[in-house]
Amino acid sequence: MKNNANRAQSELNQQGGVFTISLDFELCWGLTGKGSVKQYTENLLGVYSAIPAILKIFNEYNIHATWATVGFLFFDTFESLLKSTPSRIPKYIDSELSPYKYITSALHADEDELIHFAPKLIKMISSSANQEIGSHTFSHYYCLEKGQDLAAFKADLVAAMSIAKKNKLKINSLVFPRNQYNPEYLSVCKELGVVAFRGNESFWIYKAVDDNNNSLTRRAFRLADTYINISGQNTYSQTALSRKVPFNIPSSRFLRPYSKRLKYLESYKLRRIQSGLTHAAKSSQIYHLWWHPHNFGSNLDENMHFLKNVLDHYSMLNKTCEMESLNMSELSDRLFIERSRNVYPRH
Repeated sequence: MKNNANRAQSELNQQGGVFTISLDFELCWGLTGKGSVKQYTENLLGVYSAIPAILKIFNEYNIHATWATVGFLFFDTFESLLKSTPSRIPKYIDSELSPYKYITSALHADEDELIHFAPKLIKMISSSANQEIGSHTFSHYYCLEKGQDLAAFKADLVAAMSIAKKNKLKINSLVFPRNQYNPEYLSVCKELGVVAFRGNESFWIYKAVDDNNNSLTRRAFRLADTYINISGQNTYSQTALSRKVPFNIPSSRFLRPYSKRLKYLESYKLRRIQSGLTHAAKSSQIYHLWWHPHNFGSNLDENMHFLKNVLDHYSMLNKTCEMESLNMSELSDRLFIERSRNVYPRH
């Protein structure tokens, strides 16, 4: 058994590391409970320029990525969305978190559908090479907020799977909105065919909490961690991640968008990401980078320039350390193979 384990580890080391990218595609549905959407309009409309630019550079560098997409975005009108509303919806104690309340009022208002629906962008992404459409739940569902429950979550995820299927897409991967990872809900994910999800970094500032417990202190430490090493490299052993299905493929780093106010720190942010990628490549581990498309909705040139620098570093590692780019579904296939090499309890 020990010799088999050593051989498996040797084979794994020869594979090199894995660079995984996931994007949380949500448009305005990610802003419920955060005040007026109008202040984000530039970023949201900028997605229509950002996504083609991101897909173009992904193609140039042969990047495989997962686009965790809110189910609402598959529709083209509020009327068609309402017809597909699950019979059971979350009853958040904070009613401002509910998008269903917003949909009803939007029916009678002059709302810009471009920031609510994106079927053409979804088709653009899904028809692009090596790009996976994952789920960001149907309604941008908050799994740790008071008032919601497991049954409502299941109804939401069923609706997400259904609208994807109508568009000839199969959902294998999930990203919990606002990173509210709830381990109690993984049984439903597995039941419905989700094989991978993006978990959180293990360091305390990234622990999954509801909005009320996302303190200023935690946010300040996360901001600092963008530029200096507070939480570690946050890279992950493929063997360790293969132990339980659905596979938890945790975040390594949020790609914080360009800020004019913090532009003098951009080089630190880049080195932070490059260091993590190098560590993952040399140790045959996984590095998972994520952001929202609307993060690139403003300052697109600056954000794309930064992304190019990241991908240049990956390209170098791809050549020297045999690091490869895999989306979450492809990485799951790798983890199933690794799982088969070992004896784990059935979960």
